[in-house]
Amino acid sequence: MELDFGLIDGQTPLDEEEKEGLLIGTITTRKELDEFEQLNIEQALRWIIGKKFKTEEILSEGFIKRLHRRMYGSVWGWAGEFRRSNKNIGVDRFEIPIVLRSLLDDCRYWIQHQIYLPDELAIRFKHRLVEIHCFANGNGRHSRLMADIIIEHVFNLPIYSWGSQLDLSKSGKVRNLYIEAIKMADAGDLAPLIKFARQ
Repeated sequence: MELDFGLIDGQTPLDEEEKEGLLIGTITTRKELDEFEQLNIEQALRWIIGKKFKTEEILSEGFIKRLHRRMYGSVWGWAGEFRRSNKNIGVDRFEIPIVLRSLLDDCRYWIQHQIYLPDELAIRFKHRLVEIHCFANGNGRHSRLMADIIIEHVFNLPIYSWGSQLDLSKSGKVRNLYIEAIKMADAGDLAPLIKFARQ
């Protein structure tokens, strides 16, 4: 498929097989793709509103996949499926289920033993989830929504503002601050990412 969705800093390129998974044949530009993905994400948000998810449900591979499918299933045929190719970020594709299971087990332990304050726990989970990079596309938005679900449904606290920007997939000052906070988290300092999430 001859699609070039011009990437910005922090976005992961799709391989040709992944591009073939595009379900809307009229999309030819990054702007069009972003618009359709945003519509799909809004459908996922409507699915979440008014529901009460239990901690064990949230912290499961099935929920991780189901949420991604809800966010992208109208746009990508492979939505909700672990990626089948290696990327410039993330664990080896064959390790995804194992490393994800470890993260989910860790998170249960953190909650049970109150290892971290709620904001640190949710943002730590988000950061590790995006490091795993379970899916071919949408990992940043998916991990942010997972952090929102954890903070709201596990801890009964308000969801994050994420720099008060609706869509962090667009380049600009707010995205640059977000990417810088991610890089600092990569180096072991989660404080800027926690602060950004609550701005």
